[in-house]
Amino acid sequence: MTDQPSNAVEHRTESAPHSRPRHLVWGDRLLEGAETLIYLGIALFLTVTAASLVVVAGREVGSLFGDGATNGDAAVKVLDILLLIFIVVELLFAVRTTVVRRELLAEPFLLVGIIASIKEIVVLSVKAADEVGRGGPFDDSIREISVLGGLVLVLGLTAYLLRRKEREPDEGRG
Repeated sequence: MTDQPSNAVEHRTESAPHSRPRHLVWGDRLLEGAETLIYLGIALFLTVTAASLVVVAGREVGSLFGDGATNGDAAVKVLDILLLIFIVVELLFAVRTTVVRRELLAEPFLLVGIIASIKEIVVLSVKAADEVGRGGPFDDSIREISVLGGLVLVLGLTAYLLRRKEREPDEGRG
């Protein structure tokens, strides 16, 4: 087996196929091909989604230059769409890594969690500003923003520790 980062779920294609029965080797190759085909389908859908969101964001940018107080709402909507694009692109990166390296990395999913939490914090902050002085709804928004902020810190710390672990030499190696 090859040395893999500790955050990877290794794709198990053992060496020495001649030591395994032929039908197992053939079955493994068939399943690997099906797995790759499915991942490529997912990648295609993520790519189409990202491209569509870029078009939607481009259309929404036009409303930033309109009249009235909706410019702030339009800016939040554009930012919301752009953060969603970042999420989709990070997922696409995870799928690409899985297909190319045959390992599932944790870091892209941690980044998706961080971006999604920040996205919700931005949206909730705008809504909370409209609810100032309303008591319960404002307090609920502030609590939710606090929980999401804590989640961003935890996910960020996890990503930091994961990267730090990857930089350390493997245990047991001389």
